[in-house]
Amino acid sequence: MYVPFHREHHEEQGCSVTIDDGRQIAPPGLDDLLSEEAVNDPVRYYGRLRDVSPVVWNARWSGWVVTGYDEVIGGYKNHEQLSSDRFTGPFAESLRTQASTYEQLLTFLSAFFVWKDQPYHTHIRTLVNKAFTPRAVEALRPRVRELVRQLADPLEGRDDVDFFAEFAFQLPVIVIAEFLGVPPEAREDVKVWSEDLGAVIFVNGDDDERHRRGEEAMRNLVDLLRPIVRARRTDPRDDLLSGMVQAEERGDFLSEDEVIANAVLMVFAGHETTMNLIANGIVAFDRFPEQWQRLHDNPDLARTTVEEVLRYDGPIKAMARFAKQPLVIGDQKIGTNDRVLLAMYAANHDPKQFGNPEEFDIARMPNRHAGFGYGIHMCLGAPLARLEASEAFTYLTERYSRIEVRTPELRYNPNMVSRSLKRLHVAPHAR
Repeated sequence: MYVPFHREHHEEQGCSVTIDDGRQIAPPGLDDLLSEEAVNDPVRYYGRLRDVSPVVWNARWSGWVVTGYDEVIGGYKNHEQLSSDRFTGPFAESLRTQASTYEQLLTFLSAFFVWKDQPYHTHIRTLVNKAFTPRAVEALRPRVRELVRQLADPLEGRDDVDFFAEFAFQLPVIVIAEFLGVPPEAREDVKVWSEDLGAVIFVNGDDDERHRRGEEAMRNLVDLLRPIVRARRTDPRDDLLSGMVQAEERGDFLSEDEVIANAVLMVFAGHETTMNLIANGIVAFDRFPEQWQRLHDNPDLARTTVEEVLRYDGPIKAMARFAKQPLVIGDQKIGTNDRVLLAMYAANHDPKQFGNPEEFDIARMPNRHAGFGYGIHMCLGAPLARLEASEAFTYLTERYSRIEVRTPELRYNPNMVSRSLKRLHVAPHAR
């Protein structure tokens, strides 16, 4: 935990600040993780912070911020000493306080396997993986391709398109709803509920109205999914809910609530991450238009294109952990229950790992980015997000000579976790 300053040593802003226990302290001007620069220019912000040290103590956040590539990857791999559990340790009290009056919200958030450690995390993930296989995801490609065309073609000839409302939000929500087996007549409601849940998870601050809407959204999703899950036990179909219900590992099955909780997780996490991945990619292409034409001329680059978007301007900036026991990251001693922010956005721009990291190069190889995390907690939905993004970018470059960003000043939601634009208006130019 945070220890008050003792004997201090300060240098000019941007240089190291240390105290007598050896900590590297984020200097004034770099300790606000939700500052204007941190939110809207994270490459510069995290770069300046990494110049101080790849691991620094942030007194304002009361935790460590890790920005070096090797240190971030090492942190993700070290799941034995760094915990992901949001309902124990230093995260538990604030989370339970914020959502204490919202029973349904708290019950199902606490069942998300991504917020658990071994052995429960691995047990549940193994069962979910039996349904969410690469083969099952790949089977969605023709339908994703069809949806991309349906959403992209009506954009032609318009000089002001709300890209989120008409494409980036629509595609992943429809895909995950269909994949789960949600009835078509409920999909519009699922979109709204997914947005409300995303606001609880990805937006900072204690906002009672946000939690109230999140509770209502969770209740509605649970009420929608429960009878479908029960029906799939006796009448399985070719969808993800059936796969999760039927998944078995050494005689164990997911409970009804575990199926529902992790289906809800896939709904909001799947749409939020993929939506921002596609939108951020459009902005990157607008800044580097030669790469747009390059993908058009070489559609085989679709796979490496998605990887470069994930590195250059991925949808997730950082993930938090806490130390279950003392450890060392970089040259800093981390104490038990210390919070640790693994900033993969910073790692993905570390010049020690990536040559010319501020260049957007859709053929970059190798590209061992940390855009979806690393280790046992790597994003379960990454294959589906990659598929959707690759189909979207491939068809959009085929259909349009340019998608011009028309939003005068791009602004991002103030959040430590996600990299999400507040709005994105574009003008697609037909070929």
